[in-house]
Amino acid sequence: MKHANLERLAATVLPSLKNVLWIGAFLGAIGLGPQMMNIDGDLGRHLTIGGYILDSGTVPLADLFSHTMLGMELTPHEWLAQAIFALAERWMGLNGVVLVTALVIATAFAVVLRRALREGSGMLSALGMVILAVATSSLHWLTRPHVFTFLMVAVWLDGLQQLRQGKRGALVWMPLVMLIWANLHGAFIAGFMLWLMYGAGYAWERWVEKHADGPKGYGKRWLALGGLSALITLINPAGVKLWTTSVGYLGNSYLVNHTAEYLSPDFHDASTWPFLLMILVALALAGFAGKRWKMTDALVLTGWAAMGLYSVRNAPLFALAAAPLLATAATGWLKDLGKRLRWADKLHRLDGRLLATESRLPGYLWPFLAIVLVTAGFSSGARLDFARTGNRFDPEVFPVAAAEWVKANPQAGEMFNYFPWGGYMLHEAWPERRVFIDGQTDFYGADLTREYEIALTAAEGWETVLEKYEVAWVLMPPETRLAKALGEQANWQELYRDDTAVIFRRE
Repeated sequence: MKHANLERLAATVLPSLKNVLWIGAFLGAIGLGPQMMNIDGDLGRHLTIGGYILDSGTVPLADLFSHTMLGMELTPHEWLAQAIFALAERWMGLNGVVLVTALVIATAFAVVLRRALREGSGMLSALGMVILAVATSSLHWLTRPHVFTFLMVAVWLDGLQQLRQGKRGALVWMPLVMLIWANLHGAFIAGFMLWLMYGAGYAWERWVEKHADGPKGYGKRWLALGGLSALITLINPAGVKLWTTSVGYLGNSYLVNHTAEYLSPDFHDASTWPFLLMILVALALAGFAGKRWKMTDALVLTGWAAMGLYSVRNAPLFALAAAPLLATAATGWLKDLGKRLRWADKLHRLDGRLLATESRLPGYLWPFLAIVLVTAGFSSGARLDFARTGNRFDPEVFPVAAAEWVKANPQAGEMFNYFPWGGYMLHEAWPERRVFIDGQTDFYGADLTREYEIALTAAEGWETVLEKYEVAWVLMPPETRLAKALGEQANWQELYRDDTAVIFRRE
């Protein structure tokens, strides 16, 4: 009896390896908080729109935030995530936004790890591949709604696998997941791409290889899932326009080619090396280990690898999809290798013991304790990021001092702002002042973006652009061509300057 009580106590107190991974990813994201906030300029816009939703109880369907597109039809494809971020900010300031982001990221990879173990991976292989997947995805860890897509992809793939294995319950809850996803972020389209890959794999196995990798009736349930999920996505503030906006943006080559995250990864940058390593591991398992994936798995693996190579923002989704497949393949390779090599056999046996121990150690106390301690630390004013700067808008990245000057010295008329600062200026100055443009390029479109670039680079016709939009004052980094051109104009006066920003006003 005493021994049984000790085992129950250990199962409650000791952390499992699954939860060690969750805590590691969670604390890693917490430590990168300032970087996640400041490497991208969109957070301020998301908080502004989310705050408007919370205050008004409505989701804006027309632009209220810029003077260039004021009143134009707006498709709110991230409204639920924006409301969640705004709620977190009101609860705990910018620390709350970082906390929510860290929770979502860590939970996504916990789902991936559980799926890998459920599908036959050993603990060592699963941990290794998921840690590599975490590192791969970290190049796109940002306090933006797209992090919710990390979690949705992990859950959606888990459901597709359950359906493939004959678990009909997935047909009930997966459309509800898609309903939430479609209101969280426009990348819900990725869920349908995965659905198509599973369908194409099943068709190949049934009609080409002449054996269906799926239970009886799987094809009908697959079709039903796609139909129900597509219909339920229409339950959103914009209806069918959610689809036209999400798909239409990807079809606009000008906007896509002018957005850094849609470009191919630069493998000279160390942040992309885990992604490259993950691709090399897949090639090694297929070549040296002789792994032959089923067609469905091969389509998922190669399809998302190709999309990640085409657009770096897809690299995290490749990591989420590939980790369980690579983990099970690595486990099989280690088992086969163990028949010939003693060290491999020892590793394989250790894997089995770890897996047996893991099943007895849920360790729910530790993730809960990590959340409580981080929340308490933030509430007490502690700086929990690696650099100890605190979660704030970096005054070397955003015009923090210039925005304070504008509050003390209000400027009449319309503003022309630096594109990456649009979201920040909304957060600091809206509704008193509206921006010229911000990071929502799918809304502003190619024409306005081209006009912005003409003005920014002081190209031919830049004065016409400012006159067209009745720009009275300009907020720019000092080193831009527009700032230098304005400094040479007799009818523009410099009002403010620091190392980050300069303000000019038309006389």
